[in-house]
Formats: sequence, structure tokens, C-alpha cells
Amino acid sequence: MSDPLFRGVLPALVTPFRDGAVDEDAFVALVERQIAGGVHGLVPVGTTGETATLSHEEHRRVVELCVQTAKGRVPVVAGAGSNSTAEAIELVQHAKQIGADAALVVTPYYNRPSQEGLYAHYKAINDAVQLPVLVYNVPARTSVDISNATLARLAKLPNIIGIKDATGDLPRASLQRLECGEDWVMLSGNDDGGLGYMAHGGHGAISVTCNVAPELCAQFYNDCMAGDYAAALQLQDRLIRLHKALFADASPSPTKFALAHLGLCREDARLPITPASEAARAEVLAALREAGIVN
Repeated sequence: MSDPLFRGVLPALVTPFRDGAVDEDAFVALVERQIAGGVHGLVPVGTTGETATLSHEEHRRVVELCVQTAKGRVPVVAGAGSNSTAEAIELVQHAKQIGADAALVVTPYYNRPSQEGLYAHYKAINDAVQLPVLVYNVPARTSVDISNATLARLAKLPNIIGIKDATGDLPRASLQRLECGEDWVMLSGNDDGGLGYMAHGGHGAISVTCNVAPELCAQFYNDCMAGDYAAALQLQDRLIRLHKALFADASPSPTKFALAHLGLCREDARLPITPASEAARAEVLAALREAGIVN
């Protein structure tokens, strides 16, 4: 494993809002809380950061704020995907300019490109910008699934270094590791499957739950990386209902509700995401108690 920079747990940071605008003070405080909690990196403006409803100006500002706040203490992997290759290149270029350590680039959604189109998309980014890129594969959101065979081709390119795998397909992780080689960085995109993903040879996760429980998530991945799966299993049992509850309504509304309950930011999300339902709130509160985060 040549690049230990991207491993452990990296929160997929929420973007807090106040009166319709990005709440920069709350965002900085959330980043500081994550670093204090022992996380291994930061991921601004991903799915959980509501990138789909941020303006380009807001998107760039949140990445800058994250890099400025982190001050090199942990790596920053900037969300930089688009279903337009030219636009994705611009966002990756911006991430490089302001000092991010890598970019997270989702497979092009809506267009539904072929495997050849997916390869060409990432190769164009690879050729345009000298910055490490993680492929983000989340077929449930994008309607496209990048194959292990295509990833094996991409793994040969110098700037395409790994994946955020949100397929939930654990055996695929073992096959991918064999096909892409030992230098391929493998991060799970599913909190509930993190234990299995690590056992299949994964290196960590880009996590939603980490927004709410940074210390517990950091300890879980430290245990996994140390090979202490008995300790990790105890934390898995403590966190599993929270992993599930944070998706009891459209993400990130349950996560923002949890953070608001902890007094860390408002629960405001941007339409078409609406506030968490009463049923989801009850589930989140019960999970917070079960995890020992609130009494």
C-alpha cells in the first residue's frame, strides 16, 4: 500500500445553512470537532454536503473553508464531481489550486454513459489535473455502475488512485482489490457495511455517521486497521442503529436533525430535501441513546 494518506475514517461533511446561506461559522466548528475527534481526513461537498443544491460559488467556498480550517492537520478530499466532464475538470482544478489533497469524483449521473464513456471521463480528468482522484461509485443515486474491469484500467493511470464504493457489494471489494492492485485505495461509502468492507481488504470509509459520532467512528476504524475485529465488532453493535437511522429519511436531513439536537448547527436543508419526519426523528433519538451519545 503506497499511499497511506487516504485511510481510516473521513466524514462526508454536512454543509450547515442559516437563513438560506452557508453557515460558515458552524461549518468551521464542525470541522474542528471532527479533527478533535481523531478522524483521518475530511470530505467537503459530497452527497451529504448537499453539493447538488450548492451554487458553484458556494461549492468552491466550502472547499476553501475546509482546507483553511484543516491547515494540513488531516488530508482534505474535495467533492468535485459532475455529469459534465468539463465541469468536473474545473472543480478538480479548483480543488488543486486551493490546496486540497485529493478530489472525490462521482460517476456521471443522468447521462448514463457506457463503460468506455466512464473510462474516458476519468481519463480526461487524469490528463487535465495533477491531483489524486477517488472514483465515487454510487449506482443507487447515479443510475450508472462502474465495473471492476473499468476500474482496473483506470488504476493504471497516475492520478486515479482509488474508490469510494457505495455499492454495498462486499465480495466485489475482494475482486476489485485483486484486479486493481495493492496500491488501489479502497474506501467504503456505506457506514453499516464498514466492518465487512475492512475485512475484505478495504482501507477505510467516507462516513455519514462520523458527522454525529467522530470519536466512535475514528476508534472503530483504528480498531479495524489494527486488526482488532473483536473491539471493532463491539463498536459496530453500538453504532449500527445510528448508521441505519441517519437514512430513515432523505439524507442528510436525519443527520442534520442529530447535529441540531446536539447543538452543533441548524437542521436546515435545501429543497428538495425537507426536514426529517417525526418517525425519522424518533429513530435518530433512540439510536443516539443506544450509542451513548445522549442520555
